[in-house]
Amino acid sequence: MQYFDAVGRRKCAVARVRLSKGTGKRTINGKPLKEFLHRETLMMIVEEPFNLIEQSDNFDLRVNVKGGGLSGQAGAIRLGLSRALIEYDPELHSIFKKAGFLTRDARVKERRKYGLVKARKAYQYSKR
Repeated sequence: MQYFDAVGRRKCAVARVRLSKGTGKRTINGKPLKEFLHRETLMMIVEEPFNLIEQSDNFDLRVNVKGGGLSGQAGAIRLGLSRALIEYDPELHSIFKKAGFLTRDARVKERRKYGLVKARKAYQYSKR
């Protein structure tokens, strides 16, 4: 059986995606998609590349994802899935590029600076 592997990242999440021809089975960390991602919006984010090319039931998806929260993990899976689909069919590159699925979202949490409470929040100033 032929596999198409890719890696997607978002915030602190790293998703290793393995795509193969199949019947539409989706597993993330050994669990079904609906069991792993509880929110409907997160499931929609993961399914977007399939919906764009209208081949949802032709592929099986196996994902190992770690780090970050559920939202970051869903974004990482979408990027990895888009890259794997391009490995399967290079002609999809322009479609995914136009949709913005190939852009690595580089936004991460800003580091905390000394003398501050959080990255930018300061302690309350007291004049007297």
